[in-house]
Amino acid sequence: MVDATGLELIAHALRARLGDDAVTGTTYHRTQATVEVAPAAVEDAVRFLAREADDRFEFLASLHGCDYFPDEPRLSVHYQLLSMERQERVCVKTRMTIEQAELPSVAGLFPGANFQEREVYDMFGVVFSGHPDLTRILMPDDYAGHPQRRDFPIGGEEVRFTYNQDAP
Repeated sequence: MVDATGLELIAHALRARLGDDAVTGTTYHRTQATVEVAPAAVEDAVRFLAREADDRFEFLASLHGCDYFPDEPRLSVHYQLLSMERQERVCVKTRMTIEQAELPSVAGLFPGANFQEREVYDMFGVVFSGHPDLTRILMPDDYAGHPQRRDFPIGGEEVRFTYNQDAP
């Protein structure tokens, strides 16, 4: 596992490669190492860690979204990177507002990210620029809204049973 010191070394390497503004913070909690990067630098950060770093994380284990409502910036995308050789994980996390919910696609770097980015787009509304086929994957094409956002209305239509099937 990447420890707290290793996480700071990763953050230092990213700052040296991408600039001081690229890394916005680090978190080490319950053996999970997370480096937070600016949305504009996320593709370069993931590429660096996967292909160019001294200790590479060459496998994208997961790409998923999260809504931190009511905090701002509220939307987040997490990239779980894995080193198969060392059995170490690091999370690259970026946060953005709903108005600026656009990130560069990493599907060219990790083909498995194709469907994961489509799911984050469908459920949270994050647009991945440069994606080969950014269309809905879980919801109908004409569906309005993004169901995993925390401001999405909960509820729905009343279920009709036999005792009220004739009710309007």
